[in-house]
Amino acid sequence: MKNIKFIILVTLCVTININAQEHNHSNSNPDKTEMTKKKPLSPHTSTMAMIGEAHIHIDYSSPGVRGRLIFGGLLPYDEVWQAGAHKATWVESNKDLIIKGKVVPAGKYGFFVIPSQKSWTIIFNKKWDQHGKDEYNEEDDVHRFEVIPNNLDVVKDHLEYQISKKSETSGIVSLAWEKTEIQFEFEIKK
Repeated sequence: MKNIKFIILVTLCVTININAQEHNHSNSNPDKTEMTKKKPLSPHTSTMAMIGEAHIHIDYSSPGVRGRLIFGGLLPYDEVWQAGAHKATWVESNKDLIIKGKVVPAGKYGFFVIPSQKSWTIIFNKKWDQHGKDEYNEEDDVHRFEVIPNNLDVVKDHLEYQISKKSETSGIVSLAWEKTEIQFEFEIKK
């Protein structure tokens, strides 16, 4: 009988000790996944809009300024840039779009730019699934055109795209980062 009481007592003590350790562990140490989670420096994001019957989607990673000179510094002038971080930015539309007088057929395109001080070259490239600009080839360009950059009054800390509705058949795409913004208009082909 003494052995049974002793076994029950030991089992009870061990159970209480394990429960106490589990309880103390969960209160004193945050979940490991919470400890290792860091906010990404260039979070993946997207923007979408319906303009009439056209669904337009832009997918990109949004780098931050973080005290750096961006255009003419981190991103040299007159060189192709994937218009985001990591993978190339891509633009998709389910309808043909007319941009600067040329039809860009419905589909998905790599979106690249060549920033310079006085004007930027905007590029729609048929290879949308690229890592950065590593695989970029000018021969795959579907459309290229120039836009004039605007200076912003305040610093745009993270790269941001917007698609704005102008009418039921037209809209504006804008890209803003640091103290620079570019825009271009599009129309939906009827």
